[in-house]
Amino acid sequence: MQGVIGFGGFSPVRRTLIGAMEALSNSERQRRIEKARQLGRDTRLGRMHVAGPEDTEPAAPDPARPGLATGLATGLAPGLAPYCMIQAGPGQKLTRAPLAERQLAPHEVRIGVRACGVCRTDLHVIDGELPNIAYPIVPGHEVVGRIDQLGSDVFDLAIGQRVGVCWLAATCGRCRYCTTGRENLCDEASFTGYTSPGGYASHIIMDSRFVIPLTPEGDDAGDAPLLCAGLIGWRSLQRVGDGQNIGLYGFGAAAHIALQILLYQGRKVFAFTRADDHASQSFANRLGASWAGSSEERPPEDLDAAILYAPVGALLPAALRAVRKGGRVICAGIHMSDIPSFPYAILWGEREIVSIANVTRADAKSFFPAARKADVRVHTRSYPLLEAERALADLRSGRLQGAAVLIP
Repeated sequence: MQGVIGFGGFSPVRRTLIGAMEALSNSERQRRIEKARQLGRDTRLGRMHVAGPEDTEPAAPDPARPGLATGLATGLAPGLAPYCMIQAGPGQKLTRAPLAERQLAPHEVRIGVRACGVCRTDLHVIDGELPNIAYPIVPGHEVVGRIDQLGSDVFDLAIGQRVGVCWLAATCGRCRYCTTGRENLCDEASFTGYTSPGGYASHIIMDSRFVIPLTPEGDDAGDAPLLCAGLIGWRSLQRVGDGQNIGLYGFGAAAHIALQILLYQGRKVFAFTRADDHASQSFANRLGASWAGSSEERPPEDLDAAILYAPVGALLPAALRAVRKGGRVICAGIHMSDIPSFPYAILWGEREIVSIANVTRADAKSFFPAARKADVRVHTRSYPLLEAERALADLRSGRLQGAAVLIP
């Protein structure tokens, strides 16, 4: 694809594609690259937590600073211009494109992407299964990187700071949902990699108020999936109550994180996969599941709650049959195929069906301390960003155990 992708038709919230790097000498660019790399080095794998005041150094207020590049925070080679992977229209493959240069708004930051997880929601976006998609789009919403630009009104973040980006990109802040702790339900919300450009890119621009500060240490590739698979798994776990037997339908990125937390809490986990997915069943057993088998089977014990991570509507009646009276089935996906009709008898007995919609910033504040205590380890497979199509194909086909991560 030729030319620069400007995304001029996006709304103000959506117009978050980033500007190009400042013109730098090769020696200065290399110095900044090496400094950024040193900031990100760590030996611990698959761990991340929200930074506390003792972990980060806030930027000193400087009203005169411009919202242009002040450093390079990715692993891009010297002279390589910022780029992204875009889908230009419905059904089209992702292609590489340069990113358009623009000035930051006062409250925005630019982040050099170190890693971006590949989420099943990305497939729903790319396959056109979500409504009102404005093309071209840059997918991706599980981003770990370092800030390399600050808007003029951003004083609580710093150049070089390690941060995360999740699905929720912005909200109105005024509606009945935003003012009652339910910003995930805001009708005017913007979502990273869907209604605003995402992390399948070397850089991303974000509203600083929706950036998640991280501690300087951590493995970027191992941490990226925690920003959606981890968060949505955590939000779904809040709805299971105090039951002991928990079923997980679909054993991918979110489920393998949720399982580790459930085991830490002293619960029993029953993992359900496609009938022929023996690799995922074995993976679940290795992580400590009490039982792993086909979603067509009944578990050896009745469930107190079941979480559906697989976007398959036919699993809902199956889960209802597996849940005891008074139990709950939680639908954790953003999209699901049609749910077939089922007899009222399998819902009767005060069984409940609930859904999970998006995440909030409060979810991040409560999740990462819990993940630290549970010593959650994320199992990942890394791909070069330019091979995003291969990573998506592996996710679609079920060839992954754990999570796929793209590296610019």
